[in-house]
Amino acid sequence: MVGGAFQIAGLLAGGIGMIGTFAVTGMPQWRVSAFIESNIIVFETIWEGLWMHCIRQANIRMQCKVYDSVLALSSDLQASRGLMCAGSVLSFLAFVVAVIGMKCPWCAQSSWPPKGYVILTAGLLFILSGAVELISVCWVANTIISDFYNPVVNFAQKRELGEALYLGWVAAFCLVAAGAICCSFCCCYEKTRSYGYSTPTHYPTHSQHLHGKTESSYSNSQYV
Repeated sequence: MVGGAFQIAGLLAGGIGMIGTFAVTGMPQWRVSAFIESNIIVFETIWEGLWMHCIRQANIRMQCKVYDSVLALSSDLQASRGLMCAGSVLSFLAFVVAVIGMKCPWCAQSSWPPKGYVILTAGLLFILSGAVELISVCWVANTIISDFYNPVVNFAQKRELGEALYLGWVAAFCLVAAGAICCSFCCCYEKTRSYGYSTPTHYPTHSQHLHGKTESSYSNSQYV
């Protein structure tokens, strides 16, 4: 019962993290224009994402354009594009492996690895995907904060943290939590299997010991 709850909780957290990772990868709100000092054009908001940049005017009209080239991106966004694609693939694989691990009662009766190893693989993939996403999001956030407090950067070029970064942190936390749950379930499952397959050692009881003594004494008296 507890093992089933662990599996459902890990799968639910992993599913939320996977969907969040897909959303963060496609969202344009990674870098948002900051209205500070001389940059007071508040009726126009600029969004910069991994695949496109958008201009939103007074909450009425929004225009988005895909980047013409990868070189048009900054170095942090270029690296984040590759990292987020890798994180999306890893989170999807982890979710699929976790589903297979939950629905494989045949693992113990076949030559395939036991169910605990399948869940452990899913947990490690969840943790790896969460770490990759966390590196990507933190890298972009660090660049934004550094440029914001850099006096050399023009005020019109300063950016703030977008909604995609906050969602990325939440998604990365869900993926890592799902991986930790799957790994802990694997440990509990392996302990249960070891206890189930261990054969108890039988020691001779007091009555059996006395019965053996009686038989040996009787056999000795026949030879006298």
